[in-house]
Amino acid sequence: MNVRLFSGRLGQVSSRLFLFLALFILALPSGRLGAQDNRITKANYESAAKFAPGKIDKMIFDLSVEPRWLEKSDRFWYGFKTSKGRIFYLVDPLRKSKQPVFDNVKMAARLTELSRFPYDPEHLPIETIKFIKNDQFVQFKVDPPYETGPPAKEEEAKAGDEKKEPKKKALFFEYELATGKLIRLENFEEPPQKPVWASVSPDEKTVVFARNHNLYLMDAVNYQKALKDPEAKDVVETQLTTDGEDNFSFAVRGWGEHNENNIEKIKNKDKRKATGVVWSQDSKKFAVVREDSRKVNDLWVINSVAEPRPTLETYKYAMPGEPDVPQFEILVFDRETRSRVKVKAENFKDQQVNIMTARAQARLRYEERASMPWLAETSDKLYFARISRDMTKLDLCVADTATGDVRVLVEERSNTYIAYMFYAYWQPPVLLGNGRELIIWSERDGWSHYYLYDGDGKLKNPITAGPFSCRTIEAVDERNRVLYFTACGREKNEDPYYQHLYRINLDGTGLKLLSPENANHSIVVADSRLSFIDNFSRVDTTPKSVLRDALGNVILDLETADLSVLLASGYQFAEPFQVKADDGITDLYGVMWKPFDLDPAKKYPVILWVYPGPQTEEVAKSFPFVKANMADSYSILFSYKNTGLAQFGFVVLEVGNRGGSPERSKWYQNYGYGNLRDYGLADKKAAVEQLASRFPYIDSRRVGIFGHSGGGFMSTAAMLVYPDFFKAAVSVSGNHDNNVYNYMWSETHHGVKEVVDKDGKTTFEYTIDKNSEIAKNLKGHLLLVTGDVDSNVHPAGTLRVADALIKANKRFDFFILPGIGHSYPTMFPYLYWLAGDYFCRHLIGDADTSVDIIPLNQEREQSGEKKLNRNP
Repeated sequence: MNVRLFSGRLGQVSSRLFLFLALFILALPSGRLGAQDNRITKANYESAAKFAPGKIDKMIFDLSVEPRWLEKSDRFWYGFKTSKGRIFYLVDPLRKSKQPVFDNVKMAARLTELSRFPYDPEHLPIETIKFIKNDQFVQFKVDPPYETGPPAKEEEAKAGDEKKEPKKKALFFEYELATGKLIRLENFEEPPQKPVWASVSPDEKTVVFARNHNLYLMDAVNYQKALKDPEAKDVVETQLTTDGEDNFSFAVRGWGEHNENNIEKIKNKDKRKATGVVWSQDSKKFAVVREDSRKVNDLWVINSVAEPRPTLETYKYAMPGEPDVPQFEILVFDRETRSRVKVKAENFKDQQVNIMTARAQARLRYEERASMPWLAETSDKLYFARISRDMTKLDLCVADTATGDVRVLVEERSNTYIAYMFYAYWQPPVLLGNGRELIIWSERDGWSHYYLYDGDGKLKNPITAGPFSCRTIEAVDERNRVLYFTACGREKNEDPYYQHLYRINLDGTGLKLLSPENANHSIVVADSRLSFIDNFSRVDTTPKSVLRDALGNVILDLETADLSVLLASGYQFAEPFQVKADDGITDLYGVMWKPFDLDPAKKYPVILWVYPGPQTEEVAKSFPFVKANMADSYSILFSYKNTGLAQFGFVVLEVGNRGGSPERSKWYQNYGYGNLRDYGLADKKAAVEQLASRFPYIDSRRVGIFGHSGGGFMSTAAMLVYPDFFKAAVSVSGNHDNNVYNYMWSETHHGVKEVVDKDGKTTFEYTIDKNSEIAKNLKGHLLLVTGDVDSNVHPAGTLRVADALIKANKRFDFFILPGIGHSYPTMFPYLYWLAGDYFCRHLIGDADTSVDIIPLNQEREQSGEKKLNRNP
């Protein structure tokens, strides 16, 4: 055979073989090369802009009912806003009736006549109302839409009046329910709001506050003077203490987002300040926990964008394992004699203490700065809790307020940690018969339950029991011996995080479910316990609100949230899912957000939004939006981000992990104890892998991870522990190095070793894995973000990771938000687009590179401040 003939036949075979292989590969719908072909490669910025946080806020209205009870009955009112405006309703549970407080059409007409400003029924500028005069009248204020308006009376409209400086002044009105008559209150002065510094006694005769680190008090007459004029010179104040000083003060110490810079501290040192005072219910005495931080080391942040020059903020900040941490004492003061007694609370080295308070009345739940008195009904006893520094030993105690002597009633012990914050602040004991009995919350059997004790601390009986978690006491009917409480995890075939309301007899019998819908329930029980408001929803349902009686029967359907505008925009509900943890046994629960234009034939990158806990597990359970005008923290603002991020072209996931929630078992929450860096990562990875097997459109080879605070810590750790799985991360304000984070959180959830030497001296040792230790493992794309004045999670934690990455010769991205602390209410929209761009660039391969963030500019008016001023 000649060479030419052989080579020609070989060429024919090769061509046919190549064609066959090409057709075979193209025919593979889910093969490796086939998957490359159907990956999305174009980011959808238009849809992401349409559903960005600032845009979604305009598509949703009120999602729940917030009741305000009238003074002398179980009747209550609430306002509820829909796409048709806000309507106020008056509800009578006894008569099973719900009626509008006033007719919006008639109200708009009368407001227009009396104020001479144009109003319509759908845009009434009434945000809240107040029932007065035996609940026969309603009072409210209206802020005019312009800087000034026409005179209230014709005779005032005279020459020269228009030369006055424009002034926007609130208008006040009074509405009579029986007749529908509306009156403008011409010379009405709005009562001043209770100032932050005032701790008012229950009988409203005495006000306690701090000045120059010491305690002062004033009577009601002088308090009214101070309300009208905070700088009035004739206000009589009585000084109670002289031993207060900086860092051993009776004033509430600033911390986190509330610190003052050094200049402000000097400027405001003589002003009245808030205290941590807790009053007795009979107003005869009050108590305060005073913190001694004089030996605690200083920490600093610098606000580089402060005007006219950068400012320094110096504050005390104890770090894990340090020998000098805050020390606490409890002092009780007698109002009449001005004497004080120190409670003999000392037991554990470096312990924390907290005064037990009574439950606030439901009718006061939404009142401005409603305070709670101490637990005992009389002033002779003070109940408090103390816990050891390692959080393994807790005592519930009662003190004699005359002598300071202390009796231990209940001892709680654990080999991991006791949930002190929940025990002391969110779920304090309930006192029956002024100490004859107590209801205690405890996790002693592995789940959180309630126990009944007698007044001497002897256990009478468990009230609840079983593999579920009790969350809050909503009411106690002492006469009929019935407890009303919320719990989760008891109902079968539903997400175990959904909370429900139950009732049970104090002897542990007669357990009854009162809010049966398969959803997450938020409860407000009336003080009479004859009815309760039940707001409930899920991520995939429309929120509803109903009124129920004490047996759970529906009295009235109150509201169904108006999602018409949101749904008309193309919005689709998020989808809950269930997977297994990395152990193949533990059930994990999560939520999935998808692009609204998802094509099931294509492959979409994944973004995990993470916050690992252990004090909470950030996975949405209710309809996942909170009105932005109520936002005061990053968590509320972040409730919007998943919907928008998904629209770029991602499948966005929230999913739990072992060690991530106190709402499951004690075992589940404590899973990460002693391994606070890595404990949740295997479960996150396992969840993505299972979902990718279940849903072909999920691309498990393009996985991003995004988190703030503990989530910032976790997202960076994921990139370093599983560098071949996680490809991109945006880590915001992460506590990457818990050696420089606050000692209470770090030592509680990771554990600190208490060491007692042969001489009986106690010290504490602390070690923890840090992200910086494994910086050399980075393979993917990492964006580190921090605010430069974050006095909670100090920027040092992020900078230490950056330093380690530089030393490991790694490329990464770093972004500082100037003048920003731990939460970002003003810069969150910018952060949203920053994160979106980063994930689009590194997971999709397509990102906007223009200098301007055009969607943000489109939402911002460029013409400057509006000048709407003229008299008609």
